[in-house]
Order: sequence, then structure tokens, then C-alpha cells
Amino acid sequence: MSSDIEEKNSSNFPVEPDFYYNKEGLMVFTRSYHLRRGYCCKSGCLHCPYGFRQQENTIE
Repeated sequence: MSSDIEEKNSSNFPVEPDFYYNKEGLMVFTRSYHLRRGYCCKSGCLHCPYGFRQQENTIE
């Protein structure tokens, strides 16, 4: 019975995966993963929610 409740509660929020593989086979972390991690790694990630731009080495 408790598993039914957990399923109903968890289905209220869409769950985005932590990563996916691009056409080149590289792992790409999602925005939600970065936010859960809680800090910018300054690697120029495609979905960086912190605004880091690797070419400029700045956070916007």
C-alpha cells in the first residue's frame, strides 16, 4: 500500500534524467543534475544553469 502512495506522490513531478548521450556518444549532464549538485564545475557544460561560459572563463 505504501508503494502506491509513493508512486502517486512521485508522479506529480516530472523526473528529468541526470544525463543523456549525444550523437558522439558523450555523456551530457542535464540542468536538473547540475542544480542538484549545487555548484558550477567551470567545465563549460552545455546545460550549465550557473551561466559559466568556458571561452570567456566567466560566470554570467
